[in-house]
Amino acid sequence: MSAVTPARSDRHRLPFDPIERAAQQWSQRWGEMPRMRAVTSLMRVHQLVLTELDELLRPLNLTFARYEVLVLLSFSRRGALPLGKIGERLQVHATSVTPLVKRLEGAGLITRTPHPEDGRAVLAAITPKGREVTEQATRLIVDARFALGSLDDGDCDRLTELLTGPRTAAGDF
Repeated sequence: MSAVTPARSDRHRLPFDPIERAAQQWSQRWGEMPRMRAVTSLMRVHQLVLTELDELLRPLNLTFARYEVLVLLSFSRRGALPLGKIGERLQVHATSVTPLVKRLEGAGLITRTPHPEDGRAVLAAITPKGREVTEQATRLIVDARFALGSLDDGDCDRLTELLTGPRTAAGDF
């Protein structure tokens, strides 16, 4: 599926925009309709993008979340990071990292070893096979324009700028 390919077949396509319809109903009962519409649109696009990226990566036995772990490890100087640091850098709870790492280890894409300096920590390290799969996956994602092919570079820059405000306000960085 490419960014211009509809997520639904024409047979399932609605004859109206359900987010706009919901916004009309919302505005008759509650306030903050522009934000409700924006959040609903943002969440829907998130679903569409994640679905497309996961479908692209499925032949490599990856999800986008697992791919992110591989990329993070490939960016690290030693190709290895403690699991806690992976969660911190990916901005997910540590308990979310463990199942991702277990799946990647089971596929031979990473190894887990005790941290040599911290007996409580575990290191995840990318394997040569993991690096190879990361390269293949990256080519697929880049060729699919990160599932945002309907946006030009300027649109992407504006979208990033728009989303920086809420991220900053939430203490994201």
